[in-house]
Amino acid sequence: MTDLDRTLAALAEPARRGAVDLLRKRPRRAGELAASLGLSAPAMSRHLRVLRTSGLVEEAHGGAAEGDARVRVYRLRPEPFDALGAWVADVERYWTLELAAFKRHAERARRKKRR
Repeated sequence: MTDLDRTLAALAEPARRGAVDLLRKRPRRAGELAASLGLSAPAMSRHLRVLRTSGLVEEAHGGAAEGDARVRVYRLRPEPFDALGAWVADVERYWTLELAAFKRHAERARRKKRR
């Protein structure tokens, strides 16, 4: 399984996409994510484990800013999203070329038909 496969598999689950959307705004604690998504703590923990193992998020300890070093704060990692964006751009380029070729073909066929 490639890194891109792991990214796509992790993002296939709506709750994980919801967590990613929340983390796009700012890093958050697991409890915040669970409450915002209406999930139990154990369910959120399972989703965060998938997001961590796929490399989409990283976990840091809250430290002084959170007041408790035991608090885990989750944030997005940019690298998997950069790779996903590059793949989507490649697919988009492919379809842009395919559609342009189809347009040229349809225009040639229309001109032939007029003759």
